[in-house]
Amino acid sequence: MSHLDILLPFGLPPAELASDLLRALKAPSLAMLLARARLRHQAFDGFARALPHEAWLALQFGLPDGTKAGGSLPVAHSARQAFGLPPAAGVWFILHPVHILAASDHLVLIDRRHLQIAEAESRVLFESARPLFEEAGRQLVYGDADTWFVRADDWGELHTSTPDAACGHNIDIWMPKGDGDRNWRKLHNEVQMHWHGHPVNEERAARGLKPVNSLWLWGGGTADAQNNPLSPATAGPYTQSFHLPSWLQTRSGQPAATMAEVVAPGTEKRLLVLDTLIEAALAADWSEWLTRLHQLEADWFAPLLAALKDGQLERATLLASHNAALSEFTVTAHSLRKFWIKPSLARLVPSVSYTH
Repeated sequence: MSHLDILLPFGLPPAELASDLLRALKAPSLAMLLARARLRHQAFDGFARALPHEAWLALQFGLPDGTKAGGSLPVAHSARQAFGLPPAAGVWFILHPVHILAASDHLVLIDRRHLQIAEAESRVLFESARPLFEEAGRQLVYGDADTWFVRADDWGELHTSTPDAACGHNIDIWMPKGDGDRNWRKLHNEVQMHWHGHPVNEERAARGLKPVNSLWLWGGGTADAQNNPLSPATAGPYTQSFHLPSWLQTRSGQPAATMAEVVAPGTEKRLLVLDTLIEAALAADWSEWLTRLHQLEADWFAPLLAALKDGQLERATLLASHNAALSEFTVTAHSLRKFWIKPSLARLVPSVSYTH
């Protein structure tokens, strides 16, 4: 049976704004799909170190252990491969150059998508930080302007948070905790002091850009089969995947321009990740969230409905989430024939959802 899973991070509106957002949302195809689908809802801890959609991806691709232990996804080795870096022994973490905002009484991690750090800037900051890491006995490796890697074998039990889970919050509870956290804080503080007043940041300030004043550490893990989504033992249930996050792209992810490409004959079970709502949701820019969801309706949900009706696809599951919930809507050509069920977006609000 041809089956498509569509993962839609932050496709669920926040409860306090849901009525207004759904009233403004014009998505008739999505409304039809949701109303006539079989629903399963799962609640998550809103203070977990990985977001629901991240935890779901970890489960699909054989990476649940880190999240079960209270940490972020152990994906650094997979991410290294996505950047073409050779396999390496030991415990590796992902490092992102970021901006930490000092609020009145706490510190807030700003969405790294807004940092706009250039390759040349990142290279200079990387080279300025590398001696500090080497003095601490840590190997630092460059991936790209947004992503670096550090080896820390003695931090294997360190619980870290994904940057999107921590974004926009008081970072105190999201900072690394466990064996090695004091060593990380010491090294982290040295880098912050070294970058304070750095020429790169002075030049950025002159251009009206936020300074790169911190690093975000997460994703620690080893390269063993249990933690490696590229391993045949943990290859996941999909024969083809589209738009995977960077830490899974070496698995089987690939771009797709249209739904027709996704549902092309020859593949039994596919995964499509539509992550364009994340940035707007993290910024609480709900006008932009609506704009992007309307674009998803035109580009993906209307063609999905047509593909189900035409028999190009036998079954589809839409997995929509926010920071504390994930709802699965499974629809088939047969369920779409339930003409007595009126199209509705109401099931995007878990408190008013129902099953049939």
